[in-house]
Amino acid sequence: MSTPSPSDQVPVCWDGGDPVSIAVGTPWLTAAQMLGHTIPTGCLYGSCGACEIEVNGHVVRACVSSVRGSQGALKVEAATDPYW
Repeated sequence: MSTPSPSDQVPVCWDGGDPVSIAVGTPWLTAAQMLGHTIPTGCLYGSCGACEIEVNGHVVRACVSSVRGSQGALKVEAATDPYW
């Protein structure tokens, strides 16, 4: 299996919306902004957890993660944290 190049596109569905093609390697904070969403941030180093989102059911920290290649659409939801 080959590694996706940054020019590859993947469909991203945010909170059940229509899929939008986003380039693989795009930081999640940038992808969210492109899709009209704001992700709360705290430390911007991945340690505080304020920016957690769920991508296909897996929690990722958006400030230190980027869009990865996928066989299908990536389904994104805001993670719920009772402390933020």
